[in-house]
Amino acid sequence: MIDLRSDTLTRPTPGMLAAMAAAPVGDDVYAEDPTVNALEARVAALLGHEAGLFCATGSLANLLGVWLLVPPGAEVVCDVRAHIARAEMGAHGALHGVTMRTWDSRDGVADAATIERLITPDAGPYLVSTAAVALENTHNFGGGTVQPFAHLAEVSALCRDAGVGLHLDGARLWNAHVATGVALADYGRLFDTVNVCFSKGLGAPVGSMLVSSRQNIARARVQRKRLGAGWRQAGVLAAAAGYALDHHLPRLGEDHVAAAAFATEVAAAAPEAVRLGAVTTNIVVMDTGRQTAAEVVAAASRAGVALSAVGARQVRGVTHQEVSIDEATTAGRLVGAVLAGVPAA
Repeated sequence: MIDLRSDTLTRPTPGMLAAMAAAPVGDDVYAEDPTVNALEARVAALLGHEAGLFCATGSLANLLGVWLLVPPGAEVVCDVRAHIARAEMGAHGALHGVTMRTWDSRDGVADAATIERLITPDAGPYLVSTAAVALENTHNFGGGTVQPFAHLAEVSALCRDAGVGLHLDGARLWNAHVATGVALADYGRLFDTVNVCFSKGLGAPVGSMLVSSRQNIARARVQRKRLGAGWRQAGVLAAAAGYALDHHLPRLGEDHVAAAAFATEVAAAAPEAVRLGAVTTNIVVMDTGRQTAAEVVAAASRAGVALSAVGARQVRGVTHQEVSIDEATTAGRLVGAVLAGVPAA
């Protein structure tokens, strides 16, 4: 089985496991784990912020990042296919009293004018006021889309002028950085709060980082504990994340090449299923046409490829370090045949 369901399927390499075993540890609830403390400082500096908070998941880091910017009863506005709106189990509303409104866009990139028309920083006593905007880079359900830097800068200026916060779900910001060459700090400084994940393309088993100001991170640390998400000797996981930054960040470009090879083979058999020009990182979203997503996922599985359904008639393939370019090419041929409705050769 060539498993393209997600880049979260990556497993620790032998070198990463050795780094985890050798990590000096302490109690992170007391802020005494030296490996965690070093990782938090390192990633905050990489992203142009003052401090970081190591979290178990990207959803938790997003939950805390939005909470820092949006009080109960106010709203965050985001893309209709944003991870915080679609894939975090309604946690922002259920736990923090945050409401959402969304815009629609092609591939997850909206023009700033659309966002400007939507936000209402002071809506008065009868409507919901906008407290923050959230962007996603790369955009998962949009197909791994890289948000153009000029667009991010424009939205950042818009939010500052309007007096609303700006959160970045940068779970795969590493992929955007590798694809564009834009410095991580240049991305990070545009936002008030940023989440980045280590457990996707970077290949660590667990962990994400929220970065912001020292004051914000101190607040988030308390709220993390309040949510039951304090942890103890987390340095073994921080060591995996640090190893990933040292050894796995440069190789993300290989995943982008593999995704392009996969998409090329799909397009050769089913040209209406995928737009090759939209495949810029490690995610390929495909339209299933007359077949349902569930039917395509089942047929692809029988052919030896695991995909994810991300809509009623959309499926997703994600390349990662455990899928070679040759395997991605083979998978594309098999999936293309399924989408075209013909037996694979």
